[in-house]
Amino acid sequence: MAAFGTRFMPEMALSTFDGDGWSQPVQVAADQISLHPAAHVLHYSSTCFEGLKAFRHDDGSVNIFRMEANIARLIQSSQLLALPKVTPELLEEMIVNIVKKYVTDVPEPPGSMYIRPTHIGTEPSIGKAASPSLTSMLYVLLSPVGDYFSGGIRPLRLLLEEHGSRCAAHMGMVKSGGNYASALQPIMQARASVNADQVLFCPGGDVQETGAANFLLIDGDEMITKALDSSFLHGITRDSILTIARDMGMKVSERELSVDELIERASKPETEAALSGTAAVLTPVGTLIRDGKDYRVGSGTQGPTTEKLRKALNAIQWGQTADKHGWLTKVS
Repeated sequence: MAAFGTRFMPEMALSTFDGDGWSQPVQVAADQISLHPAAHVLHYSSTCFEGLKAFRHDDGSVNIFRMEANIARLIQSSQLLALPKVTPELLEEMIVNIVKKYVTDVPEPPGSMYIRPTHIGTEPSIGKAASPSLTSMLYVLLSPVGDYFSGGIRPLRLLLEEHGSRCAAHMGMVKSGGNYASALQPIMQARASVNADQVLFCPGGDVQETGAANFLLIDGDEMITKALDSSFLHGITRDSILTIARDMGMKVSERELSVDELIERASKPETEAALSGTAAVLTPVGTLIRDGKDYRVGSGTQGPTTEKLRKALNAIQWGQTADKHGWLTKVS
């Protein structure tokens, strides 16, 4: 099986903005695009993207999970990056039509078709460091992916970073490549120094997010996670898990969480922690690392609540239980 995100469908959906309006979407070869070397995106990082999935159900139908939410977030990211405005109708048309084209290639569960809409500034100018790109390109890639946990579920080790941030505070809610780039060196250093899988950024002791996922703490029947603000990404999987937790009768607390409180709560046998994201849904956290010392979270293994929540979300995505929140868009 190819590594996650390295296999693509032969064609993608594409539309361009010329300064006045968007072109009619077309389906073109997915292995190349044409850009001027002075394109705004290459110099000033005018880029944002989304990640969502289409799932095959037992009845053979294919359904996209939370497409409207991902479209809304890409529109928000585009606005915050001063990229040309994308209409929800345009992006929905592009996503649905390219998924329909490759509907027979959508894997059976636990696999899925990963969908990557991307918006980039294309204006050729190296003199616009403080000005937005007036032209842009929007495209939608498809990548069939298998079971994220095919090698078995392994609880993660997280290094607590109390000084640095994942990205600039006012850019946190933008799903932009620059934010991932800024977190890369801290993650690599954490892997090399303390064998950490990820870095949990906690500037000033405020528990925020890791380099690529939101953080959730589960203490008995209470789930604790940082309240939404502009400093971190508003994860759609995060929102889905919180909604399901409320449906299950759990108390969901969206509030400030300090590193000291996190370490204290982690010592309880019943405590669990997890990272939420499109790829893995929920990945258990077994160890927190602070000032060179390991702190086990609960039992140090995947807890029952984490497993129950992930299975509940998968059941909706795979069409095995009722979609009472209207999260699925049927495309075939």
